[in-house]
Amino acid sequence: MFRPLLPRLLVGLLATLTFSQAHAGLFDDEEARLRINQMRSEFNARLDKLEAGARAQLELANQIEQLKTEIARLRGENEVLSNDLANANKRQKDFYVDLDNRLRKVEPQATADAPSPAPAAAVDPAAESRDYEAALTQLRSGKYREAAIGFVSFTKNYPNSSFQPNAHFWGASALYQLKDNAGAAEHYAKVANQWPDDTRAPDALLGLASTQQARNDAVAATKTLEKLVAKYPSSSAATIRFRPSAWPKAKAAPMSQPMTPLPATRIWPPRRPTRSQTCQPS
Repeated sequence: MFRPLLPRLLVGLLATLTFSQAHAGLFDDEEARLRINQMRSEFNARLDKLEAGARAQLELANQIEQLKTEIARLRGENEVLSNDLANANKRQKDFYVDLDNRLRKVEPQATADAPSPAPAAAVDPAAESRDYEAALTQLRSGKYREAAIGFVSFTKNYPNSSFQPNAHFWGASALYQLKDNAGAAEHYAKVANQWPDDTRAPDALLGLASTQQARNDAVAATKTLEKLVAKYPSSSAATIRFRPSAWPKAKAAPMSQPMTPLPATRIWPPRRPTRSQTCQPS
C-alpha cells in the first residue's frame, strides 16, 4: 500500500532540500552585497578625507610660498630704507658741520658788533621808602584794600628791597582783614619759607595758621602751629596765645573760638622799620 507513495515522498524530500540550499545561497549573496556596499562607502569617505587633506596641504604650501615672497620683498625694501636713512644721516651731519663752521666764522664779528647790555636800572631809595610808607599809612588808616594793593605792588617793584619781608607780612595782614584768606596765606607762607630767620617769621606762621583755620582746615592749622612751636619755641607767637592743648584736632569740627591771627599788642598798629632793622618794632 505504501510502496506506490515512496517515490513521491523521495521526490518531495529532494525538492525541499534543493529549495533550502537555494534560499540559503540567496541570503549569503545579499549579505555579501551589503558588506561590499558598506566597505565602498567607508573607502569613499576615507578617500574624500585624503583629498581634502591634500588640498589643505596644497593651499598651505601656496600660502607659505606667498609669505616667502612677501618676506623677500620686505627685506629688500628694508635694505633700501636703511640705505636711505644712512645717507640722510650723513647728509644731515655734513650740513650741521658746515653750518657750525660758518657760524664760527660769523660769531666773532657779531660779538664785536653787538651792543653791550644796558645796566640794570638803579632803584631810587627815596621812591622805595615813599611807596612803602604810603602803603603803611593806608594800613594804619584802615584802608585795607589800598594797603594790600600797595604792599603787593611794592613786592613786585622792589624785589631786592630790605623791606620785602615786612611788605609781604603787612600785605598778608591787609588781605586777611579783607577776608582774602588764600591771598593772605600765600604771603604769610612766603615770609616763613623765604625769610625763616626774620623776626616776622613766627608771626607769619601764626597768621598762616589763622588763614587755614578760617578756611576750616584744622589739619593744616594744627601742622602749622606745631611747626611754629618746634621752630620758634621761645617766640611770643608760640608761647603767649597758643598752646598745644588749645590747638584744633585734626578731625574736629571748626573751633567755636576762632584763632586771633595776630595779637594786637604785638603787631598793631604797624610802625615804619629802619634800614638797619627791617622787622616791625613791637
